[in-house]
Amino acid sequence: LCVEVCPAKDKSQVGRKAINMAAQPPIREQEVCNWNFFLNLPEIDRTALVPNSIKNSQLLQPLFEFSGACAGCGETPYVKLVSQLFGDRSIIANATGCSSIYGGNLPTTPWATNRDGRGPAWSNSLFEDNAEFGLGMRLTLDKQNEYARELVQQFGAELGSDLVNGLLHADQSDDGGIAAQRARVTTLKECLHNVDSPQARDLLSLADTLVKKSVWIIGGDGWAYDIGYGGVDHVIASGRNVNILVLDTEVYSNTGGQASKATPRAAVAKFAADGKATPRKDLGLIAMAYGTVYVARVAMGYSDVQTLNAIREAEAYNGPSLVIAYSHCIAHGINMRKGLDQQKLAVQAGLWPLYRFNPDRLSEGKNPLQLDSKAPSIPIAQYAYNETRYKMLVQSDEQRAAHLLALAQQDVQRQWQHYHQLVDLYEAEVQAQVTAAAAASSNGSPKEQA
Repeated sequence: LCVEVCPAKDKSQVGRKAINMAAQPPIREQEVCNWNFFLNLPEIDRTALVPNSIKNSQLLQPLFEFSGACAGCGETPYVKLVSQLFGDRSIIANATGCSSIYGGNLPTTPWATNRDGRGPAWSNSLFEDNAEFGLGMRLTLDKQNEYARELVQQFGAELGSDLVNGLLHADQSDDGGIAAQRARVTTLKECLHNVDSPQARDLLSLADTLVKKSVWIIGGDGWAYDIGYGGVDHVIASGRNVNILVLDTEVYSNTGGQASKATPRAAVAKFAADGKATPRKDLGLIAMAYGTVYVARVAMGYSDVQTLNAIREAEAYNGPSLVIAYSHCIAHGINMRKGLDQQKLAVQAGLWPLYRFNPDRLSEGKNPLQLDSKAPSIPIAQYAYNETRYKMLVQSDEQRAAHLLALAQQDVQRQWQHYHQLVDLYEAEVQAQVTAAAAASSNGSPKEQA
């Protein structure tokens, strides 16, 4: 997959790219030297780089690498991107499934640390309770941070007002702010080193919680749509600052390809051998109904920029966020080298509309719902019949296959119209707010009128 999508091509040698497939034994010795050379190159200074572009984001050190996932896996690029953007301060609750298997395999693990020894704190509970597991992490961090802040205030005389104010009111919205807070925490620990009291020991143990942590709850669609859905709903209704990343393969991938509520109509899967008769559950729309949840639907194969923006906005949102990521899978019956091409076709067919819903935009006088893809421009069949999960029904029951695909085409049109109408409704709400604000301004406040 990496070779297939690599954009760096040799202009003087047709077919040669920056990454090429080759027999390993003849080049192993040379590549060991190259590997050691690259390992000793210094990493980019995160504080000097704003990861607001694909180029900049990929200059950041990945703290998820060399996993045991299937070749061409559609899930791992999203996980890697999260590790690059927030890995040195992230805490991850991972649902049981593919991502917990390739993420927790032993004796090695793909989760890594940087040269400062910082990296994702990762843990895996069960299949059905991962959302609650991650929420518990958030609640624990919040409580620890609250206690640490109380203790900082108690030691005001020993620490000095400048350090106390810096620790309690730090702007940690970017890597520069995070680095500055870490420096303050180091100073705090030095100041407390010779103070012998229970409170000082408590503060030393909790000092690192004064640095903003990024909590991620990660899992597949079998967890988020089905077995763990009750927990997901509970977490997004809590209002707590957690980020949920759903690696949506539209099937229970890890257990052999059973149908989930994310499986699209007309696709064949285990427990849906004659083609799934009902449309997929719209998890994003359900979450959006709360009005207080950041929601995004992304597909890296269609727009890596939109994916990057969505993940950064989700993490920056002070509340629950939900990012649903299209993840092609071997269970779809495709050439995995072409996985990103299939993602693009899924968006173009309207099966996977891209959007971002940010409640903060409404208070800024902007439409909270942004559609990031265009209206369906190709028939579903152009996408579906590249995949065995759709083609096999044609071979066993051609009439049923045609019937279900026709219904799926109607689903696409209905879904697009629904989202487009939502955009119009929110736009009307924004305009009403603008009009009301203008009227209030022209009339003047009651105090001014008096």
